[in-house]
Amino acid sequence: MKSKRLGRSPIFVSHLCLGTMTFGSFTDEKESHKILDICFDSGINFIDTAEIYPVPPEEKWVHQTEEIVGRWLKNKPRDAIILATKVSGPPHGWFTPPVRKGMSVLDKHHIFKAIEGSLKRLNSDYIDLYQIHWPDPKADHESYYVEILEALTRLKEQGKIRIAGCSNETPWGLMKSIAVSEKYNLIRYETIQNNYSILNRRFEDALSEIALKEQVSLINYSPLAGGVLTGKYNQENPPENARFMYYKKLGERQKKQVKRYLNEKSLETVNRLKPLAEQYNLSLTTLAIAWCLEKEFIASVIFGVTHSDQLADILKASEVKLEKELLKEIDKITSEIMYPLG
Repeated sequence: MKSKRLGRSPIFVSHLCLGTMTFGSFTDEKESHKILDICFDSGINFIDTAEIYPVPPEEKWVHQTEEIVGRWLKNKPRDAIILATKVSGPPHGWFTPPVRKGMSVLDKHHIFKAIEGSLKRLNSDYIDLYQIHWPDPKADHESYYVEILEALTRLKEQGKIRIAGCSNETPWGLMKSIAVSEKYNLIRYETIQNNYSILNRRFEDALSEIALKEQVSLINYSPLAGGVLTGKYNQENPPENARFMYYKKLGERQKKQVKRYLNEKSLETVNRLKPLAEQYNLSLTTLAIAWCLEKEFIASVIFGVTHSDQLADILKASEVKLEKELLKEIDKITSEIMYPLG
């Protein structure tokens, strides 16, 4: 398993990262621990979670993912694992998170409360990578980033975190955070965790240049576009237990995600990728993950599974080097079907 550095930090991680957001909802604890064991034994030392997991975020099972990971971590050598988690963003961002009574604003008070909860649930006295899960979309001033970075700097000084990162951040937000860090000599974001895949290349519009020039590593989530790039939704009868089949039965936020991911452009892209994958003797899953691993600005690809039998094609991607002609064909498809996810 290859490894890469996170930003300018001294931390190196496996170029595949296990995302755990289904542990406790779609995946029970026994299967979650089996998945963790297989990944760890395969050389994956990077695990990502969040205080609001599992998904979909609901009060009935909030925090369970960190607890499941924490119980697994008890029996593993802590120094061998790079553990990442996230503090929730504000309720006027994406949605109202089921933590701290829906009052999870990004200030010192809430960040300090969040880290103590995560440390306890994860059975660890430190977090390797502590991330802001999503930014405040209404914050357009320097003091917002000063408040956050001062809090994260204090946590680093206390030995509770090693490095910091952001998630779902904008080009303006990432550059503003870097400017504030430099101006006030505060901790900097070493990573950015944003959505990126063959179906969603928005990161390349502006953020990839920032990531490369400022040395902020992308650790991308949803490399399979919520499972769409596996091809299962192109079947006449998609599996009933698939995430977006389940989301169709839930609230407006989940239904919006279904419309975003399952549309004519996304499904047509998959239809055109399928014969390419077959031509090179690859599964669609392996192709999609390996494609991400080709990107210079990516340090590690965050993947998630609900069952251990889904791991083989993902792990295989770590051994695959895509041919230039195949990469050109993928570029051709994505240039003809622009931005399937909007």
